[in-house]
Amino acid sequence: MNVDITGARIYFTIPIFGGIPITATIVNSLLVTLIIIGLSIFITRNLKVRAVSRRQVVAEFLVETAQNFVNGNMGEKFAYYGPFVAALFASSLFSSLLSLVGMFPPTSDLSTTLAWAVMVFVLITYTKIRTGGVGGYLKGFTQPIFVLTPFNILSELATPISMAFRHFGNIVSGSVITALVYAALATASHALFAWLPGAAGELLGSIPILQVGVPAVLSVYFDLFSSFMQAFIFCMLTTLYIANAADDS
Repeated sequence: MNVDITGARIYFTIPIFGGIPITATIVNSLLVTLIIIGLSIFITRNLKVRAVSRRQVVAEFLVETAQNFVNGNMGEKFAYYGPFVAALFASSLFSSLLSLVGMFPPTSDLSTTLAWAVMVFVLITYTKIRTGGVGGYLKGFTQPIFVLTPFNILSELATPISMAFRHFGNIVSGSVITALVYAALATASHALFAWLPGAAGELLGSIPILQVGVPAVLSVYFDLFSSFMQAFIFCMLTTLYIANAADDS
């Protein structure tokens, strides 16, 4: 059995600016965006003050949970980050969960997580400059002593890189491990049943029987639990880095 662990498939290329490849990452990211928009419209239709529907109860619970998460990690002065963090969490979660239906998860592409991390880095820098001014922001690189300036700059640049690679690495490693387990089970199934004589051995040896059930256990972790945890960790780091940027300035 061949194991394919290549990156996002290129569907076609737009022949402008030297060629713009349209990959599975772009298409599936657009699909995730449409899913989030559709769910948001669905659960927020016909909102009422009294006699609320179950759909509205779910919507209010999700909004309150996201807002409490932001307020708890950043303080109420940063409450306006609630929609941003909720959108970031939903995008990460739904992107990773696409693997459940056999689609390429955009979070398995470094360009996706790096784009999110750069966006967070811009917000961190903006918060530092808004709080301490440009002079205060630049002076922070010389603290506590001037000789540490190069290391402080590297530490600043390492923030988006570490966030991107942490998220990407955990998601793609799960996909690779699952693919390898599938291949190993197919090989083991063939080795176990192919020794049977006649047509029975040939038939059973060609069917990956051992793939039934075992991969489902892995899917619970890599596709469900890990997807949720990576989205949670990324958003947790986002809120803490931005809040600390305001405190340190």
